[in-house]
Amino acid sequence: MKKQREILKTLNIDKNWSLFLDRDGVINKKIENDYVRNWEQFQFLHDVIEGLKVLRSIFGKIFIVTNQRGIGRKLMTEEDLNDIHRKMLSVFEKNSIYIDGIYFCPHDYNIEKCSCRKPDIGMALKAKEDFPEIDFKRSVMVGDSISDMEFGKRLGMFTVFISEKEVEKEKNIDIVCKSLKEFSDYLKE
Repeated sequence: MKKQREILKTLNIDKNWSLFLDRDGVINKKIENDYVRNWEQFQFLHDVIEGLKVLRSIFGKIFIVTNQRGIGRKLMTEEDLNDIHRKMLSVFEKNSIYIDGIYFCPHDYNIEKCSCRKPDIGMALKAKEDFPEIDFKRSVMVGDSISDMEFGKRLGMFTVFISEKEVEKEKNIDIVCKSLKEFSDYLKE
């Protein structure tokens, strides 16, 4: 763990940096073999609000980039997703956490070919279009899947893999943290 702190310190992260976060498994509890389809199913992960408060004070921009295949599979609608995000952002705002943008891919990879589904970089390119000051080399991608890590590495980002289990380090993972809160703790020390 000390090594991970030392690695992060060498990055000199400040307000010129952007943070890209996956949603399911990083911010909220992932439903295995299903999708968070409505607000009633949405559960914030433990200490995620506290972690985001710290991260908001460190990073200049924070974005959520999330694959939402349930829309493409007709298990939920885009309006269902927007409702979840409105309510999530409302909780964030009550806690003085501001998210600069949420980008999502609604496509089902079995049916539709797109350039936005991670690990493809379409969501990041859309964020860059909306916020030209983003420098991907001064960005961190936090996610809980290898496709999140590939997404980050394709753009030259530093990658943080979230897992409570032991994870084999692989080429697309820079560091592993148990949670978003643990990542924020490393940065604030």
